[in-house]
Amino acid sequence: MAFIISVGKGIPKYELTQDYMITFVKDLFGHRFTDIDRLLTVFPNSEIKTRQFVKEIDWYKNTHSFAEKNDEYIKKTVELSVKAIENCLRNEELLTRSISYDEIDTIIFISSSGIATPSIDAKVMNCLPFKETTKRIPIWGLGCAGGAAGISRAYEYCRAFPEAKVLVIAAELCSLTFQHDDLSKANLIGTSLFGDGVACTLIAGEKAAEKLKRDLRFPSIPKIMETRSTLMKDSEDVMGWDIKDNGLYVIFSRHIPAIIKKWLKPNVEAFLEENGLHTSEISHFLAHPGGKKVIEAYKDGLGFTDDHLYVSKEVLEHHGNMSSVTVMYVISEYLERQIGKDGEFGLIGALGPGFSSELLFIEWKGV
Repeated sequence: MAFIISVGKGIPKYELTQDYMITFVKDLFGHRFTDIDRLLTVFPNSEIKTRQFVKEIDWYKNTHSFAEKNDEYIKKTVELSVKAIENCLRNEELLTRSISYDEIDTIIFISSSGIATPSIDAKVMNCLPFKETTKRIPIWGLGCAGGAAGISRAYEYCRAFPEAKVLVIAAELCSLTFQHDDLSKANLIGTSLFGDGVACTLIAGEKAAEKLKRDLRFPSIPKIMETRSTLMKDSEDVMGWDIKDNGLYVIFSRHIPAIIKKWLKPNVEAFLEENGLHTSEISHFLAHPGGKKVIEAYKDGLGFTDDHLYVSKEVLEHHGNMSSVTVMYVISEYLERQIGKDGEFGLIGALGPGFSSELLFIEWKGV
């Protein structure tokens, strides 16, 4: 098995309130929509209060080429990834000592909001003193499911190599994909939801975790017991990017909440049944909070309550939807606030393009 040891965040510099964003969007698009005031109700209805961005607001008032936006993506992603890694390996809330860079065996890098070759993980390794033999696994295109998927792949790696320590970095600078010429409702909804963020999670195999036991502040931490990846056939138009000359244009179906209610429930039930459990035995749902309607769909479709989802809702309120990164912010809150208790079961879940789901069954246990 594998344990979730620590999480660190790379939070962008600029924070804006949702009220300010309403004014920004109205000034930018007001003359192009006859019903702008009605459309802008999606902003307060999202129940998001603040979001963070990598550029000051004036930067977004002007158009930028795909190349210019991608250059900013590379620069800021490297900068914030370094910060997130340092915060993860030196997290004094969770660790009694800093984990050294040469203890890390593998780096999994997750992103969908920009491109880079060499990949960002290689650039990060040129900034921090990792071993030259550290394995790199960059994964692109999983969108909102990426953070959970990356942790799942780290778990599988640790099953094969139980002495391994794996860093999973998720980095999404969604604001850099903003398109001035996209007058679709999907773009308006995306503008009301998405924010920027980077997070890093340390996963340790069983033997590695045993060696770290004295370095952990809390006696019980999440142990990953099993994972499940599921793809819905012929659903490519539900979520993703339409790639054009100006960059990435959001595809965001209004049917996502309905899909969650109908499709996710049997998916979750089958996964838990394989592990001898029922949804009633799950104490904590560490869900990627795609938006207010997504959280409501989790409750309606899966039977979870506000008690299961309040942390996800809090992260959405203060950071918005940061795509793959968001679920790691949720995990971070669980770890630092010691929400899970020994012997309790949890489910980590996220949905993304494909259309697809990533699920992890966890139990709080001592190492």
